[in-house]
Amino acid sequence: MVAGFLTFGISNLVVAQEEQQAPEATEQVVSEEATQPEVAPAVEEEVVEAAPVSEEAPLTFRESIKKQFIDGGPGFMGIVLVILLLGMAISIERIIYLTMADANSEKLLKGIEAKMQAGDIEGAKQLCKDTRGPVASIFTQGLIRYQDGQSLEDVEKSLVSYGAVSAGKLESGLSWVGLCISLAPMFGFMGTVIGMIQAFDDIAAAGDMSPTIVASGMKVALLTTVFGLIAAIILQVFFNLIASKIESITSDMENASISFMDILVKYNKK
Repeated sequence: MVAGFLTFGISNLVVAQEEQQAPEATEQVVSEEATQPEVAPAVEEEVVEAAPVSEEAPLTFRESIKKQFIDGGPGFMGIVLVILLLGMAISIERIIYLTMADANSEKLLKGIEAKMQAGDIEGAKQLCKDTRGPVASIFTQGLIRYQDGQSLEDVEKSLVSYGAVSAGKLESGLSWVGLCISLAPMFGFMGTVIGMIQAFDDIAAAGDMSPTIVASGMKVALLTTVFGLIAAIILQVFFNLIASKIESITSDMENASISFMDILVKYNKK
């Protein structure tokens, strides 16, 4: 009986210990689950971030100009482009020519005066021939007549005559640049008028004055005008640059001619 009582007590003690350990195990499992990171939301966020966004890349300036040129139509847009390139080619050639013609006249006059003071007229002529520009060419003609024994009045008349010829050479090609400036916007306006006519033809064919038809037709028509005006503005800048350079060289020619005549008068008295 005592053995049975001991057995019953031991069994109750074991059950009580198991019941005390069970809540601790349950709390440990719950704490482990609470400390585990949430994997599912992270996976969903990665999936959302990995999804590509379909957006069109913005056009570059070159691509935008190309697109507008094509939208304006190859007909009149091409004509305006040819006029622009032709005017720019003439302008660049004139700028290079005028830059080469712009010489240091003060240095040339000092060299001529030194030669004339030494009585070396042939050396003065050779100095003018070795110097580029219209001023040196005018002085060469004056020295030739002075060496031939002509009067100072005849020498002065030759300077004026050759000065006018040289000024005409400087202005050569400038009228063509002016023509390109006038033609570029004219062809642009013509393209606009023809484009408007085509837009009204599209409206009549569709039988409905839809904003889409009107807007697209007017856009194509006005693009030629814009391009023509841009071409004219660019060529106008070149035209004014050339005109100002011609004016500067012409003024220098006149002042140098007066100084040249003063040198001849100075050493002709001796």
